[in-house]
Amino acid sequence: MARNPERRTALVDAAIDVLAHEGARGLTFRAVDTRAGVPLGTSSNYFTSRDDLFMQAGSRINHRMTPDAAEVAHAMRPEPSRELVAALMRWLVQRMIDDRTGYLAMLELRLEATRRPALRIRLTETVRAEFDRNHSLYLDAELPGDTTTFLALHLAMTGLLLEHLTLPDMLSDTTLDRLVDLVVTCVVPARHA
Repeated sequence: MARNPERRTALVDAAIDVLAHEGARGLTFRAVDTRAGVPLGTSSNYFTSRDDLFMQAGSRINHRMTPDAAEVAHAMRPEPSRELVAALMRWLVQRMIDDRTGYLAMLELRLEATRRPALRIRLTETVRAEFDRNHSLYLDAELPGDTTTFLALHLAMTGLLLEHLTLPDMLSDTTLDRLVDLVVTCVVPARHA
């Protein structure tokens, strides 16, 4: 197994690009090599199987989507309020838009996980761990609401991102910031409990 970490990262990023643009069925070693601009056969030196490539792509997407701890600390400076939650959700949406390819690739992985039990287990573990971290952060920061508020906010923002990144014209009569504010207003209590 090849050990060049920079090349491995470049190959996984190429796999993410393939997933986002061609779907899970298009994710082959040849497609990854072509997208990465490396000699054919290179990715097979880095990944044991196509399943391994799926797993590595999921881990890399999670890494790309997770903000730096210092950025989170800076974003959490204001007093806990509904307005802070709205600002955090706008930040989340912008990060996902900025890595649209990664988000779309994650959607492809989720669909592929319905057909691959091992991927479903691993992806569930990864997504659940991130959900639990964010849940703890929300509660520890004493943001308005409770566990139910956080869950409803998570589900609503996931749906908003799905809508915006897959069918952007569907809700084009309202700005994305306005949609985020609408979700937060409907889900998050006005007063700090």
